[in-house]
Amino acid sequence: MLDLTHMLSGPYGAMILTDLGARTIKVEPLQHGEGTRALLSGSAEFSRQGMGAYFLTLNRGKESVCIDLKSEAGLEVFYDLVRQADVVFDNFGYGVTRRLKINHDTLAKINPRIVTCSVSGFGETGPEPNRPAFDQVVQGMGGGMSITGFADRDPVRSGIPMGDLGGGVFGVIGVLAALTERGTTGVGRHVDVSMLDVQISLLNYMATMHLMSGEVPGRVGNSHFVHVPYNAYRTQTGHIIVACIGDAFFIKFRDMLGRAELNDPAYVNQPARLVDRERIDAIVQEELLKGTAQDWLARLREARIPCGPVNDFAQALTDPQVLARDMVIEVPLHNGETVRMPGNPVKFSGDTSGEVTPPPLLGEHTEAVLRQTLGYDDERIASLRSARSIQ
Repeated sequence: MLDLTHMLSGPYGAMILTDLGARTIKVEPLQHGEGTRALLSGSAEFSRQGMGAYFLTLNRGKESVCIDLKSEAGLEVFYDLVRQADVVFDNFGYGVTRRLKINHDTLAKINPRIVTCSVSGFGETGPEPNRPAFDQVVQGMGGGMSITGFADRDPVRSGIPMGDLGGGVFGVIGVLAALTERGTTGVGRHVDVSMLDVQISLLNYMATMHLMSGEVPGRVGNSHFVHVPYNAYRTQTGHIIVACIGDAFFIKFRDMLGRAELNDPAYVNQPARLVDRERIDAIVQEELLKGTAQDWLARLREARIPCGPVNDFAQALTDPQVLARDMVIEVPLHNGETVRMPGNPVKFSGDTSGEVTPPPLLGEHTEAVLRQTLGYDDERIASLRSARSIQ
């Protein structure tokens, strides 16, 4: 895979494919490289070897080649790489790949099997494909922010940048589907992923409910618009989630709490609980404040009622289940240090414990790729270097 991505959505998608085994050659501009190399690079806390947390995380396992795609000689080097590549992944703005002469139609003439993927804010069709967009823009436009937060407060974006990350994930899905199809047809495809489209897709059944009824859902905080009780509740030592999806879980939870007010026969059925959601939540909250999170979670788990703590980062990243599934990994650096970061959530059967290689230094692999992958000789490499077409 040739990785032309920058910032978050594209690099995240390319990171997932790299974690899954793709040999990824990151094609970077000369001088300063991809933009996230500079983010946090001067931070004592959040950088290592001059690379900030963004770049360290998103570019583990990749190779770095510096090519000036705006020069004719550099473009020819890129075309030579395309001849041997399976995938070209980018998240440029609309029209950039065409101006650079690296769009799918151009590359398919060089390699008909090439799969290209572009992740952008609004996609490549429709009335406004050239509008700039970042994560929160598409979170707001996609409807998700309108149902996030509490009804008496302003809308709140997701704490995780779902606009960017969702675009990257769906880019991966599109690339894998195109590669699978190519196995039958022998011909590659272009994958066009709009971050806004992804946000609309993630509305899922709630969008269907609106389209069926015309009702516009509002913000309900941490509660649910159907299930009761389903919320984040305070205890003496922090918040916990209780999720009674369905009547059977409510009955078990009611019996465990032992509050007479919840024994109303009507509450056995969800519609009555939904009508009295505020009353039921208040009773549950009053009861849960009598104990600690640890005690309540132990009782809830014993009763097999869906529950969990509201973890902060320190708690989430030390959870035994998380650690047992290698979701915190040690990534080596060139100086012998390691950096801990999130692992790959896709698990395969068999032994898949491949070693992760360090995030690349700028242009670290340029000469090796040109020499070993493309077969360039010393004279050609020297000529390209002196012309500032590579670095």
